[in-house]
Amino acid sequence: MNSKQRAYLRKISAMEPPVFQVGKSSVTPEFTAAIDEALEKRELIKLSVLKNCLDAPREIARTIADRTHAVVVHVIGRKIVLYRPAKNEKDRKIILP
Repeated sequence: MNSKQRAYLRKISAMEPPVFQVGKSSVTPEFTAAIDEALEKRELIKLSVLKNCLDAPREIARTIADRTHAVVVHVIGRKIVLYRPAKNEKDRKIILP
């Protein structure tokens, strides 16, 4: 993913509310499965890391991206944005420049 595509995805995600919150239990297999389902439906999701979570947001983003085969668009503060294109080209909602 190049910088132009990343900037486009950041622009889209700016006004989106967080879909998931990462709490003190951090990243569990059930949580990863839920994120995987959300990525199939939406392609682009935003997560919020709560203050009671002891792990660093960048580390959490890397772990989730590895487990779901997604791309970390960006991490700002305690917000994480992930992107994974739909498997079928017909189902893609976001078309990257």
